[in-house]
Amino acid sequence: MQNIIEFDEELIRRYDLSGPRYTSYPTAVSFSDAFGEKEYLNTAQHSNEDPIPVPLSLYFHIPFCKAICFYCGCNKIATKNYAMATDYLSLLYREIAMQASIYDHDRVVEQLHWGGGTPTFLNTADMQQLMAETRKHFNLLDDDSGDYSIEIDPRSVSPEKISLLRELGFNRFSLGVQDINEAVQIAVNRVQPIEETVAIVDACRKVGARSINLDLIYGLPFQSMKSFSRTLDVVIELLPDRLSVFNYAHLPEIFKPQRRINEADLPSSDVKLEILNMVINKLTEAGYVYIGMDHFARPDDELVIAQNEGTLHRNFQGYSTHGDCDIVAMGVSSISKVGNVYSQNVKDLESYTRLIIAGHFPVMKGIQLNRDDEIRRELIQWLTCEFMLDIPEFELLTEVVFQDYFADELLALQGMVDDGLVTVSADKIQILPRGRLLVRNICMIFDVSLQRGGKKGRFSKVI
Repeated sequence: MQNIIEFDEELIRRYDLSGPRYTSYPTAVSFSDAFGEKEYLNTAQHSNEDPIPVPLSLYFHIPFCKAICFYCGCNKIATKNYAMATDYLSLLYREIAMQASIYDHDRVVEQLHWGGGTPTFLNTADMQQLMAETRKHFNLLDDDSGDYSIEIDPRSVSPEKISLLRELGFNRFSLGVQDINEAVQIAVNRVQPIEETVAIVDACRKVGARSINLDLIYGLPFQSMKSFSRTLDVVIELLPDRLSVFNYAHLPEIFKPQRRINEADLPSSDVKLEILNMVINKLTEAGYVYIGMDHFARPDDELVIAQNEGTLHRNFQGYSTHGDCDIVAMGVSSISKVGNVYSQNVKDLESYTRLIIAGHFPVMKGIQLNRDDEIRRELIQWLTCEFMLDIPEFELLTEVVFQDYFADELLALQGMVDDGLVTVSADKIQILPRGRLLVRNICMIFDVSLQRGGKKGRFSKVI
């Protein structure tokens, strides 16, 4: 039933507020600079003391790009000076050694991800060295059973480089496409001939990739129903295992590169809604399952299977099948999740350099969840991953009486019940097909940190 979506334009317009994407709860805007290196080290030590320490998930942030895509909101550094990457990697190797020293070596790395920026900015030798340093210090799997993924700019790789990545252990590849229309590409400073994308998709498939994901963005300059329909047709022909179709959030006051986009060239809100409706219809007709929050996958994909089995998880990399892992994130701005703690590294290269050279963990801020945070995180995980909440099971897990604990929230939820977004019974909250595009709104009802902080303006629109 999860793949059924009902597109109700009037409801979407009414509920189209700003809100979190819930890659964590509480979200990053709740992190405090009172949390630092000492608190992070204590957290790591406690995680090793668990009777059965959980596996690890490693994330590496590679912030470099040869040129800026004007729509981008990631933490990145545009440069053609490769020496910057060489210097950065020398620091990253030191952080790898530091991080590995505080986690027991028998904790297997089940998941690994290189993100950016553009990880494929790195040359062949440095990619080999980064993986070698990781393997030297952490307990990586020797077979192909791990979930080892990398973000790829098809313009920065060749089929030979894809073969190298596969040899290094990567088995999941995520390719940025955004749009195949040249006018759109020029407007956002990302000219990417479709032939390049096709060649790299073919190369990923040839080396036996377990999963290929393509990223698209709607709401960019000069996009129309007709042009984006063409993009979808071409992309569907490539048969990716997963598709992420994101709404462009134009926030030039926060992301400076977006100031180079002419707002007059952006499609209207009406056109964006038409495009979204078309995306849902086309991908559903092509056999893709709606996972949630802009993500689609083929019925035999591990994400769909996990969702059907109730084991899907959501974290800073999006939807995942490895929710039981502690996430150890390295590099500038990266965010770790260890036990009931989130921590984020410093965001600028200068601070990162200074702290690493001084032998310090480069933690900038974080948060240790209290019991209420843990309870609400569990609830939001259910809603974002399963589109429902099994109340008796939730009560067993959290040891709360649901109707009492969330009495205020249930009253606030009544308007969504009346609008046909959800149903609420003694045993279950069920998000209905017309409410699945608005799951972020539903989660916001239970987000006391958001209600308390008044930070909605710092997030993108939910649709």
